[in-house]
Amino acid sequence: MSGPQASWTILAMLRWTADYFRTKGVSEPRAAAEILLAHTLGISRLDLYLRYDQPLNPEELARFKALMVRRREGEPVAYLTGHREFWSLDIQVTPAVLIPRPETETLVAAALEVAEDFRGEGQGPTAPAFEDKFPPNDIGPAKDHPKIQNLKPKPSPLLGAEIGVGSGAVVIALARELPALAWVGVDLSGAALTVARDNARRHAVLHRVHLLRSDLLAALKPTPAFTLLVANLPYVPRAEWERLPREIKAFEPSGALLGGEDGLDLIRPLVRQGHQYVLGGGWLLLEVGDGQAPTVAALVAETRAYDRIETVKDFSGIERVVRARRRQAAG
Repeated sequence: MSGPQASWTILAMLRWTADYFRTKGVSEPRAAAEILLAHTLGISRLDLYLRYDQPLNPEELARFKALMVRRREGEPVAYLTGHREFWSLDIQVTPAVLIPRPETETLVAAALEVAEDFRGEGQGPTAPAFEDKFPPNDIGPAKDHPKIQNLKPKPSPLLGAEIGVGSGAVVIALARELPALAWVGVDLSGAALTVARDNARRHAVLHRVHLLRSDLLAALKPTPAFTLLVANLPYVPRAEWERLPREIKAFEPSGALLGGEDGLDLIRPLVRQGHQYVLGGGWLLLEVGDGQAPTVAALVAETRAYDRIETVKDFSGIERVVRARRRQAAG
């Protein structure tokens, strides 16, 4: 790295790096430069401009250059810093989990809209609420958890579930917004569950978020127990997957994105089984890809288990969430 000045100040480094990223085709070059430099220096992005004339020492320059090279090669900024903001929460991420997207906040918002009746007050249920339902918080395979097969619905506490928790961003946001609910979060990836557990602990909701390793709903007995059942499963069709930029295909876990030929390989079985786990009056909420909402809504309607089916658009106007209210049991 060279330049006309004797030393690199924060502002000079920002300008040079943004221009360099731009010439290399790096997306959002200025933002990437700011985030990586702030991470290197251990300060906020605002502080970069408050301390614009501060010179970087050789160690800081070396660390920043290493990050800059990795970003130039396509590695996502969130993996370089280990963090991504979601729902105004600082979520830790690793290459074991999908980087939380802004559009997924639509799933959280859609769940909160239908949760007004049970938001509750205070701290809500704590660890003992799980004792007669689940084994201790663990990330082992479902076969190691025989008690899970004996899940029984109880009027208290209210339960929610997320299928495919990844980093834990969605279930943590919901647990913080809905203190009256305890949560079950499942994922097939043990590495992802480790990240989710660390995030839940950092955001002080681990006592209400029980994490299990499971292939979709396999670890749970098909008994209506959940007031909310939410899922952000892989939904990218194969043809679209082939067109994704390298920074996604080469670095993010394909298993968290690729949903088969039409993107619905995991959504179909969840829809077919999901109504067996949702209490009457409770809601199923699914994040879907662009153009998939009508097909997924039709799959939900085929179960004849819901009396209300609707879609929710994201900030780009795309139908991003399909949600359905479970029909009350007769009698």
